[in-house]
Amino acid sequence: MRSVAAFTDTYLPTVNGVTYTVQTWRDCWGDRGGRMDVVYPRTDGYAARAGEYPVRSLPFPFYPGFRLGVPWIPRRVRDVDVVHAHTPFAVGLAGLRLAARHDRPLVASYHTPTAEYADYVAPSETVEALVERVSERYERWFLDRADAVVAPSEATAAHLVDEVGVATPVTVVPNGIDTERFRPVDPASFLSRHDLDDAGTLIGYTGRHGYEKRLGDLVDAAADLEATVVFGGDGPARADLEARAAERGVDARFLGFLDREELPAFYSALDAFVFPSPVETQGLVALEANACGTPVVGADDGALANTVVDGETGYHFETGDVAALRRAVRRTLDERDRLGETCLVVRDRHAVDRAVDRLAEVYDRVS
Repeated sequence: MRSVAAFTDTYLPTVNGVTYTVQTWRDCWGDRGGRMDVVYPRTDGYAARAGEYPVRSLPFPFYPGFRLGVPWIPRRVRDVDVVHAHTPFAVGLAGLRLAARHDRPLVASYHTPTAEYADYVAPSETVEALVERVSERYERWFLDRADAVVAPSEATAAHLVDEVGVATPVTVVPNGIDTERFRPVDPASFLSRHDLDDAGTLIGYTGRHGYEKRLGDLVDAAADLEATVVFGGDGPARADLEARAAERGVDARFLGFLDREELPAFYSALDAFVFPSPVETQGLVALEANACGTPVVGADDGALANTVVDGETGYHFETGDVAALRRAVRRTLDERDRLGETCLVVRDRHAVDRAVDRLAEVYDRVS
């Protein structure tokens, strides 16, 4: 097994899809006898394990809770066979420098379309458009210096080639999920712990509460549904979502960040997982929900256009069409039992072992 240094701008204790992917790949790689070190921004609340190297970091002023690590190369990762950058910024630049200085192959993962977050830093639409253009040019500059680019879905790979204009070969490697962890469980204790025993039909979402996720559409759709909306996670849009739910008379429960161990029970408790985001590169939480036997209502955009299979693992709706979202939720609830069964039939196709098999092929190809 080749030794790998993974450079990422987000890692534990931060809760998001990139963190989970890096951690899951690292654990799976280690189980196979390989070494995968992780370099990430230092933050409070997490003690580094062996092979994890936090670097000095600074708070990111435009996005609360996110920190920027300095592009430092820890001495103990300089002897690896492959450098894997999970970000083109900050810590990712250290990975680029390590690969160049020591003549190591560089693999770059594309997790997040940075242009989609321009509204967090731009004071006007004109400036936002400029930030988006500059972001895509920078992404192209960074990714074209890699020996291979990894994208988690066909839709994301097409975006990189057709819109960003990346010339480096792009390989689709799904993030994969831990199917040992994510499986149907009895949610009774979870429901009791969060005072949801008598809440009736439950629909919900967990993850970052960002404005680009369009979670307000879920609240608006729920105004005419006999269901309780359960939100796990947190983020800059949470206060507005709480106010919107109160204004619309929606029974919405905000649970905050959930421990990883709680997520299977969270998904199993839901009658439908609702994911209105049009900007996902894969939509890992949708696959986690499916693996727990919970169908997903997802936007027919980005990777979710392929992640959700109509009539098999859930249903799609057109982004921004609240009435269509509401209809998709109702249809999913009506077919809940059948969809839950078909979700479980296909769950193994998304196992992390399969993803790491493909990742190993990429590493072999560039070495």
